[in-house]
Amino acid sequence: MTERQGDGLAPPVSAAASPAMESLYPFLYAERERPGDGAHGEQAVRAQVKASTIAKAEEILLLRRMIARQDGARMAECAREMAARFAAGGRLFAFGNGGSATDAAQLVNLFLASSECPLPAFGLSSDPAVVTALCNDVGLEVAFARQLSALARPADIAVGLSTSGNSANLLRAFSEAGRRGLLTVGLAGYDGGKMAEIASLDYLFVVRSDSVHRIQEAQTTIYQVLWELTVRQVAHVPRDTG
Repeated sequence: MTERQGDGLAPPVSAAASPAMESLYPFLYAERERPGDGAHGEQAVRAQVKASTIAKAEEILLLRRMIARQDGARMAECAREMAARFAAGGRLFAFGNGGSATDAAQLVNLFLASSECPLPAFGLSSDPAVVTALCNDVGLEVAFARQLSALARPADIAVGLSTSGNSANLLRAFSEAGRRGLLTVGLAGYDGGKMAEIASLDYLFVVRSDSVHRIQEAQTTIYQVLWELTVRQVAHVPRDTG
């Protein structure tokens, strides 16, 4: 199931209203212009668009502040653990479905393309040949676990991203990573879903929101912070050169 529920783009005003779209953009589907309204009706719509944008920006700002208060110390601790794994020759494997696969790819890019300290990272969602072969020949639920079983070593790091926290292939991947001794890091939304119930996660960061858009925006902040803190820590951790 694709995790991203929308592309964030407002539909044409003439589009037929669906419950989901109407909930996101109610001002586009309301009766805006009555006889004689003219420019006044258009100004009212523009004002509603502006108010909606401001409300969404304020919502994500408050959510990010809440995460900083609740999880700031744990993010710093997690980054130290990740830095120690990298210093010991470990690598990072990131994975997710749909929009979360895109976020996993961005996390990988942050580590690989860092001008300050590039670090080895791989996206398990990024190779369509491998993913589709596993989905077709075995099943979607093993798409990430099978890759970890082939590639991962005990010093490595597994990072899985989900909005619901219920993706079966992430749960299988974390179980496999836990059996192999990897450091496991999960990002989830809502109440954490089934990811909050498994014992194989070393760190779970839950964005407690009912909006998939705000969840993914906040998760972006979490993994950006983890990347930045980890890169800074690596410089202070003795490297395993043996």
